[in-house]
Amino acid sequence: MSVADIIEQKLKDEFSPIHLEVINESFMHNVPEGSESHFKVVVVSEKFDGLRLLPRHRMINEVLADELANSIHALAMHTYTEKQWLEIQNAPQSPNCMGGGK
Repeated sequence: MSVADIIEQKLKDEFSPIHLEVINESFMHNVPEGSESHFKVVVVSEKFDGLRLLPRHRMINEVLADELANSIHALAMHTYTEKQWLEIQNAPQSPNCMGGGK
């Protein structure tokens, strides 16, 4: 099972998301081809209702603690309530890598 698949399954199991994107952005960085080390996740869940950004991110960090300790180098998190998602319908684009020779 790929790292992306593991992330997706864990987030689905924990958050029952209305919308979920797990995007491997490793290709944007100076890593070997086929790497799974840099990810962006977009999670829309009722579990975020009434929570500020930091507690939402802590929840994601807890669910993905093993992956963050072992295989994920960078994780961009975009967490929304259903109401917030309906207003924007799109997470921001990730910036280009600023280091590592790319």
